[in-house]
Amino acid sequence: MAEAEELVKKGVLQQAEDIYFLTLDELIQIVKGEFAKDVPLLVADRKENYQWHKTLKPPRVMTSEGEIVTALPKKGAFPAGTLVGSPVSAGVAEGKARIVLKPEEAFLNEGEILVAPHTDPGWTPLFQSAKALVTEVGGLMTHGSVVAREYGIPAVVGVDEATRRIKDGQRIRVDGNRGFVEFLSDEDE
Repeated sequence: MAEAEELVKKGVLQQAEDIYFLTLDELIQIVKGEFAKDVPLLVADRKENYQWHKTLKPPRVMTSEGEIVTALPKKGAFPAGTLVGSPVSAGVAEGKARIVLKPEEAFLNEGEILVAPHTDPGWTPLFQSAKALVTEVGGLMTHGSVVAREYGIPAVVGVDEATRRIKDGQRIRVDGNRGFVEFLSDEDE
């Protein structure tokens, strides 16, 4: 970052964080004065591509050969209007849904239900406050499932578009025994 600040002072970069859009080889060439491309234009193009990539939705399952596996919707005696997923941690919990897309920007109050696209070890501190977990992707042995069982909170994973269909602050019921999410209110509270 010290080198990035120097490049900002020289007018090569517009802001220090632009350095993250360059490869190490490009950075070395820029510092040596051997880089032939317009750096601000290159960074702007990569930022645009980055924003576009953030809009993509990855498939729930992809094999090592690149095959995308799709599953039929689960059938069963689920209450009308519920979101169905896979039950991975037993129990039933009711509370306010908190939609979290990035753990570093999250604020989860004690007793709220964590609703996320997925989780990884960086999300673990949020489980201390969560009353339950709902994720869009996951299975029995994925991070969120294992941690939910360790914390003893109900969890349902593999709920298609959960972060879009559940409203932030909306009261929901998570049934980790049968694998569904039920809406208790229409709006956020």
